[in-house]
Amino acid sequence: MKVLVPVKRVVDANVKVRVKPDNTGVDLSNVKMAVNPFCEIAIEEAVRLKEAGVASEVVAVAVGGAACQEQLRTCLALGADRAVLIETDEPVQPLGVAKALKALQDSEQADIVLFGKQSIDGDNSQTGPMFAALTGLPQATFASEVKPEAGSLEVTREVDGGLQTVSVKLPAVITTDLRLNEPRYASLPNIMKAKRKPMDKTTPAELGVDVGSAVEVLSVERPAERAAGIKVESVEELVDKLKNEAKVIA
Repeated sequence: MKVLVPVKRVVDANVKVRVKPDNTGVDLSNVKMAVNPFCEIAIEEAVRLKEAGVASEVVAVAVGGAACQEQLRTCLALGADRAVLIETDEPVQPLGVAKALKALQDSEQADIVLFGKQSIDGDNSQTGPMFAALTGLPQATFASEVKPEAGSLEVTREVDGGLQTVSVKLPAVITTDLRLNEPRYASLPNIMKAKRKPMDKTTPAELGVDVGSAVEVLSVERPAERAAGIKVESVEELVDKLKNEAKVIA
């Protein structure tokens, strides 16, 4: 059984994001980049499936510029067997990524495609479901538990009302939620081994897809600064301010 794991290169979660002075986007100059945290969870789950004997091969794939090789090497160090870079310098939106991944899936024929539920930069949660729609594969999103069954997966999903358990037939698409697992750290020996693992490169043109976007980012702005809070001396003063200043109680 083969597991395909799409991953995205994003600004490290511990870095304070800066907006460009002209508000055209995020300033990525000299900024530490990393594997999207939800994608790390997907890689971890795929590796665990392999360690449990359910999967035989884990393939990491990224769509983006040449710099994405760094994040793919990280995935190889975390346990992926090989990697594929669909290289393009063109800005891509979720639909373009889903189209490129669909073309790759046509040749890879993975049994499970594990996405992170969203990226921490775009927060769209669109690529996985769009990929499922393009391929016609069943999907289970926001997974907090995945149990392999004979020819299927039992997936516990996090929904507004609590937890929902569904069964999807293989091949299938899964998007991982935060509580699915705790990703491991790459050890130094595995980082060294990752340098020798295979990484294939292709392009959207070679795959026969157009990843051009119909969405244009007009501006990017930082959230408005919150006003500083104040301290009150008593409950009576708090109630007075809530009633007469904030006007949130009658």
